[in-house]
Amino acid sequence: MIKQPAAGRLRLRNLMEGPGLASPPSKDYVHYQHTDGCSLSRWTAKESYQFMYARPWQKVNDFYLDMVNGHRSLSELFGNEITSQTYAVHDGAETVEDCDKPELLSFPAEGRSGRWARLTFKILLSYHGSSFDGWQKQPGLSTVQGLIERSLGKFVDEKKAQQLKEKKLPIDGCAVAAGRTDKGVTALQQVCSFYTWRKDVKALDIKDAINSAAPGKIRVISVSQVSREFHPNFSAKWRRYFYIFPFNDDNMDDNASQCKKNVLDGAVYQDGQHGECFDEESCKSVINVDDQSELQTGNKPLSFEVSHVNHLLRQLEGKLLSFRMFARDTKASRNIGPPTECFVFHARAAEAYLPCAKDGTSTKTMCIELVANRFLRKMVRVLVATAIREAAAGADEGALIKLMDATCRRATAPPAPPEGLCLVDVGYTDFQRNFCLIP
Repeated sequence: MIKQPAAGRLRLRNLMEGPGLASPPSKDYVHYQHTDGCSLSRWTAKESYQFMYARPWQKVNDFYLDMVNGHRSLSELFGNEITSQTYAVHDGAETVEDCDKPELLSFPAEGRSGRWARLTFKILLSYHGSSFDGWQKQPGLSTVQGLIERSLGKFVDEKKAQQLKEKKLPIDGCAVAAGRTDKGVTALQQVCSFYTWRKDVKALDIKDAINSAAPGKIRVISVSQVSREFHPNFSAKWRRYFYIFPFNDDNMDDNASQCKKNVLDGAVYQDGQHGECFDEESCKSVINVDDQSELQTGNKPLSFEVSHVNHLLRQLEGKLLSFRMFARDTKASRNIGPPTECFVFHARAAEAYLPCAKDGTSTKTMCIELVANRFLRKMVRVLVATAIREAAAGADEGALIKLMDATCRRATAPPAPPEGLCLVDVGYTDFQRNFCLIP
């Protein structure tokens, strides 16, 4: 006798016993019901998505590409007087003062054997986010980790190479990073490490191997030998992210085509909790509105003040908070694993002007700088989009703090576009505020 699956038996029983015991309807996710006075002015997830994507993101993309190749620096957004105290610009490339602990740079003592005998290298590199499918190595995708590990394969020791051959695996090295970045997110000073038991490996050889793998898309800033104790992720004390949000200019055709491409290429947006469809006509209704106008759709304003965003973000500074409502692809409440608390050292927003190398013009932007001991998955992008949404709705300065106690992640906005996000650097000593770009 062939047994019928349990799900099939349940459906059959429901049909036989009548409509009273029918299977429950599918869960219908609706917009989160905010209870404050700004609830009628706050954008829905769909409206927030459209507002964020109707931007000249290609200009930001080009700017980040120039930075990766050493032709631009973040100091050009604000003026040299803001960053001259902590940054030095050499040949158009921006470098940060060395911040490693002396003990992390000490070499293993001679005569040690086993794991202490291996050589560990710290690799500081920059890469263009839109040229890769994120950091993490994945089958069939062009990722930063995959490219680096293929380049490091030539430095693998013989024992490991033989083990990989026996398993019929490619001879790749193993690269560990300070943090993963999503597809489209650029990194200016990502930190990763690689170790080998070979004694003839030179730092310059590693640098040349990676630089030749994808010229113009990835660039190694430095390679240095460090001690066995160094770990790019666990040794880090803070990470700094930068987000550039461009305002629309008079050339609306470029913005329309970019928004159309983003919406039509991914007609259904999923944030891990719910999905909504975004059509072309809705996108057009957003991109035909000037950012600085007071036009509204119903009671919802389509403009915001950068100073308001700055006030919202500054309330996060110096606090250890649970950002579970701002995370995506991460369980809202965890019984095991790392907690969702993050300590924010610095959170500011300021107006800036994005230089355009093609025509010599500049585009008005809002830059957001966030420094914390750790960040959750997509936390920065959700935080940026939510801060903009709350500023446009006219919420009070504690709006982001109040959202920490929300009961559903639909209370926060969908993640902002990844093209605006950049991992600036990673720190291994105590955070110093004079390293910040936005005072």
